[in-house]
Amino acid sequence: MKQKRHFPQGFLWGTATAAYQVEGGIAERGRCIWDDFCRWPGKVWNGDTGDVADDHYHRYREDVDLMARLGLGAYRFSISWPRVLPSGAGVVNETGLDFYSRLVDALLAANIQPFVTLYHWDLPAELQRLGGWAARDTAYRFADYAALVAHRLGDRVHHWITHNEPWVVAFIGHLDGRHAPGWQDACLALQVAHHLLLSHGLAVDALRAQGGSQTQVGITLNLSPAYPASDRAEDVAAAQRHDGYLNRWFLDPVFTGHYPQDMWALYDYRVPRVAPGDLEIIRRPLDFLGVNYYSRVVLRHEPGNLLGYAAVQPAGEYTAMGWEVYPQGLTDLLCRLAQEYRPPAIYITENGCAYEDVLTEQGEVHDAKRVDYLHHHFLAAHRALEQGVPLKGYFVWSLMDNFEWSYGYSRRFGITYVDYATQKRYLKDSAKYYAQVIAANAVEE
Repeated sequence: MKQKRHFPQGFLWGTATAAYQVEGGIAERGRCIWDDFCRWPGKVWNGDTGDVADDHYHRYREDVDLMARLGLGAYRFSISWPRVLPSGAGVVNETGLDFYSRLVDALLAANIQPFVTLYHWDLPAELQRLGGWAARDTAYRFADYAALVAHRLGDRVHHWITHNEPWVVAFIGHLDGRHAPGWQDACLALQVAHHLLLSHGLAVDALRAQGGSQTQVGITLNLSPAYPASDRAEDVAAAQRHDGYLNRWFLDPVFTGHYPQDMWALYDYRVPRVAPGDLEIIRRPLDFLGVNYYSRVVLRHEPGNLLGYAAVQPAGEYTAMGWEVYPQGLTDLLCRLAQEYRPPAIYITENGCAYEDVLTEQGEVHDAKRVDYLHHHFLAAHRALEQGVPLKGYFVWSLMDNFEWSYGYSRRFGITYVDYATQKRYLKDSAKYYAQVIAANAVEE
């Protein structure tokens, strides 16, 4: 007999998007680093761009109506920095600010709580020309931008996320070169990581100065538990190094005020320049931690690179991104975070999957694998709650199919199918399933 696993009263069920991935409206904003990166031959699948994307900038009311139909209690979206400040600083685009004000009003009218992310990777191109995140000054410009947005929206927005996945910005954008701005330099990547964290701490102060007593501030980190491929000491050490690279390099300064010493020693001369007082700023107390979880990582020792390991792929189910489906990793991760870092609250700010979705002639998408993926990850989250994790909400990635960065439009993460030629939206089976979970505030096991 099936049992219902109920979530706590007031648990927030939501979805998430990012400005560059859904908004479009390129003519109504300044240029960002992804506008330039998309035009770098060979960097983005099929030469795709975010110029139009889902046209959310013009169709946001339709999308808010869609959210209301699903019964969402919250919507996490990001502000486009160059839409508000086309040059990154200086002259304000009031039309851009007004768009976000209207979006917030529409959400509140539909009883949907806005969760605002200030930076989801779309740095104004003018700031990149001045050094981008490698320049310490960018951290201060970010704090100014945060204060500006909070001054305009803070009377209605009470949940703020400074950064989305600074690890991706630093290392995929400045070490691997697979994301904008496309550089490949370890020293640069580590300095960028530090400036991102510094800007986070500065923005926390700015947001609290502008907001009222209801203001809650957090940061979203992409985190994955690292498991050794065997119980051999060298594989265990490899997993520990990956944990330092992906997880602890950001968690430790934010929650403890220092970088992990094992990684600092490993990085040697590549470590960032840290000014006196920086770590005190970075570790400003937070109201919550946002966790983006998609899969685990399994590591084995392999000399020949800086980190001395290689990832292995265990047998199992994999998504269209090549990521293993491993719900237990979410439980393990959440419990570890609660025990080691003790955030006052945790939100799963992203979790979802890409599969090869097919739109039928009847306008339906039967995405059974996504339904199964979400079902088992919801249960994994519930297991963490049972173990005392202060989990307050769950945001499925994503509300709708969108521009998937270097993969362009070749990957679909949405619970809503988007026909890019017509911009018509179709609820997938996963959206209908999610609406049932939200209505019941429970998952069957």
